[in-house]
Amino acid sequence: MTDASAFTPSANVAQLKESATIAVSQRAKALRAAGREIIDLGAGEPDFDTPAFIKVAAQKAIDAGATKYTAVDGILPLRQAIAAEANRRWQGADKVTAAEVVVSTGSKQSLFNACFTLFGPGDEVLVPTPAWVSYLEMVALARATAVPVMGNPERGFKVTVAMLESAATPRTKGLMLNSPSNPTGSVYSPEELRAILTLAHERGWWVLSDEIYLRIAYGSPASSALDVAPSRERLVVVNGVAKAYAMTGWRIGWTISSPQLAAAMTAFQSHTTSNAATVSQHAALAALSMRTEADAAVTSMVAQFEARRDAALAILRTEPRIHVLDPKGAFYLYLRAPGAGKSASGSDAGGAFATHLLEKANVAIVPGAAFGTPDWVRVSYAAEQAQVEEAMRRLVAAFRELA
Repeated sequence: MTDASAFTPSANVAQLKESATIAVSQRAKALRAAGREIIDLGAGEPDFDTPAFIKVAAQKAIDAGATKYTAVDGILPLRQAIAAEANRRWQGADKVTAAEVVVSTGSKQSLFNACFTLFGPGDEVLVPTPAWVSYLEMVALARATAVPVMGNPERGFKVTVAMLESAATPRTKGLMLNSPSNPTGSVYSPEELRAILTLAHERGWWVLSDEIYLRIAYGSPASSALDVAPSRERLVVVNGVAKAYAMTGWRIGWTISSPQLAAAMTAFQSHTTSNAATVSQHAALAALSMRTEADAAVTSMVAQFEARRDAALAILRTEPRIHVLDPKGAFYLYLRAPGAGKSASGSDAGGAFATHLLEKANVAIVPGAAFGTPDWVRVSYAAEQAQVEEAMRRLVAAFRELA
C-alpha cells in the first residue's frame, strides 16, 4: 500500500491553488448527484450546443482521416484562417501570417505558453484586478511576480493608464489584458484600450490580450487590441472558439504574436502537449471559415445572453441595496455581497454569501476572492433564462435575509 504522506509537492506547484470556478462547478455537480436540484451559475461555459454546421464539419473530417498528428502549431488552413480574421482588424503594413499563429489546446494553454515563454524570475507582470482566476497562477508557474492593479468599481473595475503607471517598476515586463472581462463583464472602449496599449508600447512591456469573449458584446462590438494597437511588436493576442461558438469541450485556442515568439511557443508546446486534437482543429476551421453560418449562430446566442442579462438585472434591481455592475460583454454579473465592507479586514463576505446561497438556496456562484475581490461574487447567466430568473429571485431573497 502506498504511503500518501510520502508525497511532497515540488517547488514548482507547492503554492498552486485549485481553480475556484472549477471547484464550484464540481461541488454543484456533487450536490446534484446527491439529489439536490442545483441551479449552477458558477461555470464559465455557454449552455448552448455547438452549432450543427461545426459538428457536421468535424464528422466529415473524421471520415476523411483527420485522426493523426498534425504540425505542433496546428494545421495550416486553420492558422491561415486565424491570420485572415486578424487581418480584417489589423491595418498595419506588417500583415499577420500563419507563421505567427500557434494553435493550442484551448486559450488557457495559449495563455500559459505565452507566460512561460516570456516571463521568468525577477520579472513583474501587471494584472488588472479583479482578474480571471488563472492569470496569477500562470505568472507564478513561470516564476515571475504578478502585480495586481485594482480597478475602480465605479468604472466597472477597468484600470487606467495612471493606475498602471503607479504600479509599474523597472522590473515590469508584461501586462495581462482581458476585454470583455471575466469576471466583471466590463468592456474597454477603443480609446481606453488604445491609451493602455500605447503606454505599454512606450514602456517596452509585453501585452497578453485575452480576447476569448470578444464576440460576446452588447450594444456595440468590443474592440480587439489589433484594432487600436500602435504596434504588434510586443503584442500577444489570445483567442479561441470556446465561448462565442459554444465549443468549450473541443479545446481549441491560439496566440498571434511575432514569428520569433511563435517559434519559441511552438518549441515549448512540442515538449508538453504537442498538437491540439486534430478533429477539433477541423471543427474550429469550419467555425472561422463558414462565416455566414457562424455569424448567424453567434448572433443568436449573443441575443439570448443579452435577454438573460436584462432579465437578471431587472430582478436584482428590485433590491436597491444590491450593487451590481452593468456588464457590456461576456456572460457574467458581478455584485457586492451583503455585509461587504462592514466586517474586519481580511473577511470574505463574498465567500460567506456564495456558501449560504448554495447550501440554503441551491444556487451555485463563485466567490469574488477567487478574482482578487473578496467582497464580491460572480454570477454567470449562461443558463436557461427561466433558471437564471429563478436564481436571481433566490439571490435577492438571500441578500435581504443576510443584509
